[in-house]
Order: sequence, then structure tokens, then C-alpha cells
Amino acid sequence: MKKVMLVVFNGEEMCFIHVLLNALDMSDRSYQIGIIIEGASTKLIPSLEQENHFLHSLWTKVKERGLVEGVCKACANKMGTLQDAQKIGLAIVGDMSGHPSLASYIEKGFQIITF
Repeated sequence: MKKVMLVVFNGEEMCFIHVLLNALDMSDRSYQIGIIIEGASTKLIPSLEQENHFLHSLWTKVKERGLVEGVCKACANKMGTLQDAQKIGLAIVGDMSGHPSLASYIEKGFQIITF
């Protein structure tokens, strides 16, 4: 089984849509897939939850499939969205000085793709 971790740093919605689409496509193809929300992308979390947001339906599908591996604790805290992420039940990851350790995913056999 192919294992891929999509790590999104970019806070632009038009970048984030590609993360969501690729995660769903890889999931449909039976990849073991995860998304780590890092950096400026953590600021998108509250708006993605709004039903009138153009990415809301894709975001909801990704969450329903359990494809969000986690949200960077340090970055979400800095962007003011840590409580939002916790409120909607997203895992908070901070095993490397408050940030997710990509090495730990590589050691588990994941290919890392960054956005």
C-alpha cells in the first residue's frame, strides 16, 4: 500500500483545494493518506467550517474519511486557530518543539509531499 502524507503550509485557498482534491483521489485509490495542516494554512480552519465557504463540502468529505492527520500546535497557536481546531475535534500535533515531526512519518514509510 502506498503511504503519503500531504503537508500544507500555504495559507492560500487555491493551494488548499489541491490538497483536499489529492487526498480524496488518493483515498479513492486505496492509498494510506493523511493531511498535516501547518504554517499559514492553519488560519483557514475556521473559514473551512463555514457552510457557505466554497471549500466546505470538500473539507467535510476529507474530515469524514478521517484524512486529517493533524494540525500543527505551534502554528495554530500563532495564527489564533488552535481552539478552533480543538473544538472541531482535529488532532493537535506538536512532537517536535510544538511542530509535527516529518521524520516520524518518513520512519513509518510515508512519502512526504508539501504544498
